[in-house]
Amino acid sequence: MARKSNLLFSLFLIGVAGYAAFSASHWSFKTGFFPLVVAIPLIILTLVHLVLEFFGGTEKASGPAVEAEFTTEVAPEVARRRVIETFSWIAGFIVLVFLLGFPVAVPLFMISYLTMQSRIGWLQSMILTAGAWGFFYYVFQRLLNLQFEAGMIQTWMGW
Repeated sequence: MARKSNLLFSLFLIGVAGYAAFSASHWSFKTGFFPLVVAIPLIILTLVHLVLEFFGGTEKASGPAVEAEFTTEVAPEVARRRVIETFSWIAGFIVLVFLLGFPVAVPLFMISYLTMQSRIGWLQSMILTAGAWGFFYYVFQRLLNLQFEAGMIQTWMGW
């Protein structure tokens, strides 16, 4: 059963990646570059996986490939609270990007996270945020000339 599901999933991946590569090959180089960079290695790696799955030797190691239980030292309530906090920060960042756009959301999120969650002092938070925002601005807006869309608040207000 496992071999059949591996085969079906691999064929599905090859089909999707093949369609993406075929479609992108008809686009201009600049437009089709990213889909080709993703699709071609996916096809190659999936084919290698299929060859190893059906013609490779048996596995010599016994037991699970990855240890699923990381630690038992943390109480389940503490772990649950940490997971909720992490997902809340991620959701907050997504909402900030939606409402304010990337150029405003990145520094606002960074300074909030560093001061509230990491409990780093204001001066160090400001320096780290300024450095990260400067890097972000230089790479994406100056060097690559990627202009990000305005957030929904700016759009609603007509800015």
